Amino acid sequence: MTSPLTTAPSSPEPSAQDQERWSPRLWGTLLVLCAAMFLDALDVSMVGVALPSIGSELGLTTSTLQWVVSGYILGYGGLLLLGGRAADLLGRRRVFLIALGVFAVASLLGGLVDSGPLLIASRFIKGLSAAFTAPAGLSIITTTFAEGPLRNRALSIYTTCAATGFSMGLVLSGLLTEASWRLTMLLPAPIAVIALLLGLKLIPHSAKEENHRGYDIPGAVTGTLSMLLLVYTVVQAPQAGWGSPRTLLSFLAVAVLLTVFIRVERRSPGPLIRLGVLRSGSQIRAQLGAMTFFGSYVSFQFLATLYLQSLLGWSALSMALAFLPAGALVALSSTKVGAIVDRFGTPRVIAVGFALMVLGYALFLRINLDPVYAAVILPTMLLIGAACALVFPSLNIQATNGVHDDEQGMVSGLLNTSVQVGGAIFLAVVTAVITANAPEGASPQAVLDSFRPGLMVVTAVALAGLLVTLTGLRTRRTQDSVVVVTSVQQGADREAGHEADGERLALRD
Repeated sequence: MTSPLTTAPSSPEPSAQDQERWSPRLWGTLLVLCAAMFLDALDVSMVGVALPSIGSELGLTTSTLQWVVSGYILGYGGLLLLGGRAADLLGRRRVFLIALGVFAVASLLGGLVDSGPLLIASRFIKGLSAAFTAPAGLSIITTTFAEGPLRNRALSIYTTCAATGFSMGLVLSGLLTEASWRLTMLLPAPIAVIALLLGLKLIPHSAKEENHRGYDIPGAVTGTLSMLLLVYTVVQAPQAGWGSPRTLLSFLAVAVLLTVFIRVERRSPGPLIRLGVLRSGSQIRAQLGAMTFFGSYVSFQFLATLYLQSLLGWSALSMALAFLPAGALVALSSTKVGAIVDRFGTPRVIAVGFALMVLGYALFLRINLDPVYAAVILPTMLLIGAACALVFPSLNIQATNGVHDDEQGMVSGLLNTSVQVGGAIFLAVVTAVITANAPEGASPQAVLDSFRPGLMVVTAVALAGLLVTLTGLRTRRTQDSVVVVTSVQQGADREAGHEADGERLALRD
C-alpha cells in the first residue's frame, strides 16, 4: 500500500539532483504534516509557561492545575497505540485530517472555557487528537517518501519541527501571557484550520488495509486501558507517594492489563501490535532510545525551569530566551541531518548525539546561585540542541526503516508511545528525587543542592541511552551492518494465521 508519491522499492536509488527536485505538492504535503508536529510541541511548551496565570484567573489549586498538563499527557500517551493502528486500518489521510479538525475545535474551546474541569477536558481531547495525528503523520511520510536518502531528509525536517515548535512556544507564551493566557490556548486553532484546509488538497489518498483479519477490539481495549492507567499512575505517584497502597495497586493493575494485552496480541489474527516487530534489535534500541532521550530531556527542562524561574527569579520570557539557542540550532540543522545519517548510519549518529547530551547535562551540574550564562547555561543549551538535532530524527528513521507500509502506523504509534511513557516515568522519578532532597523552608543554597541529585539522574538516563545505542554499533560490526527481521504476513500465510516465514526485509541499522 504505497502512496503514488512514493518511489517504488525496486526502483534505482534517485540521484542527489533528483532528490533536490521535490515537487510543490510533495513539499506542501510535508509542510502540512510538519505543521501538525509543530502544533503538538507548541501547545505543550506554551501551556507550561501560562500555568501561573491560569491558576490565578480560574482559582485552581496546585493539584488541579497539574492536570491542565497531565490531562494532555494522559490522552496523548494513553491512546497512541490505538491511533497508530487506526491509521493503518482506516486510512492515514482520513485519520490525520479528522484528528487535526478535532484538535482545532478543542483549542478553540480551551481558550473560551471558564472553569478548571472544562479546561482539563479540552486538554484531554487535544491530547487524544494528537495521539492520532502524530502516528498518522509519521506514517504518511514513511509511505510517501522512499526509504533511504529521500525519507531521511523528510524525517529530519519533520522531526525538527518539534524542537522548533517547543522553543517558539516558550517565547510566544511569554509574550502572549502578558496579555491573556487564553491567547496561548487559542493560537493553535487557526494554524490547525489552515493546515486542515491545505491537507484536504495536498495529502495523497491512502487506501485502508484491505487484508486485515478483523479489528482487534480486545487488544484495543486492554492496550489503551493499560497505557492510560500507566501514564495516570506515574503522573500521580509523586503526589500520592511511590510506596502508597494506591500507587502499588495501580502498578499491579497495569502489569495485569499488559499481561492480558500480550496474550491477546499473540492470539489475535489482526493484532493491534504485531509482537514480531520487536524481535529486531534495531527496533528495540530505537524504542529504548526514544524513552531515554525524551525522558532525560523533559526532566532537564523541568529542572532548568525551576532553577531559572523559581530559584533565580528570571521572568518566563527570559527563561524562554535562555532555551532559544537549543531550538535555533535544531532548526538550522534540519536539512543537514538526513545527509549525515545517509553517510554514517543511525547508530553512529544517535551515539554521538547521546554523548553530546550527557556532556551537556554534566556541564549543567556546575550551576550556582550566581551563574555565568556564557560559561555554563549557553554551552549546555548548545550541546543539548546539537544532541536533539542528531538523535530525534535518527530514532524515527531507525524505527521505521525496513517496516512494511501497512505497519508504518503501528510502528509510529509504538515509537511515540515510548517517547511519552519515557517522559512521564523519568519526569516523575526526577520529581520524586528533588522532593525527597528539599526540606520545607530550605535556603536557596539548600534548594539548589536538592536539584543536583535530580540532574545526576537525568545524566544517568541519557548515559543509559548511550550505552543502549553502543550495543547497536557492536552488533553492526559483528553482523556486517545487516539484521534480518520478519516481514508482514501476506497472502496464504496471513490467511492461515501463521507468521510469515518466506519474505523478509533487510533492515539497516
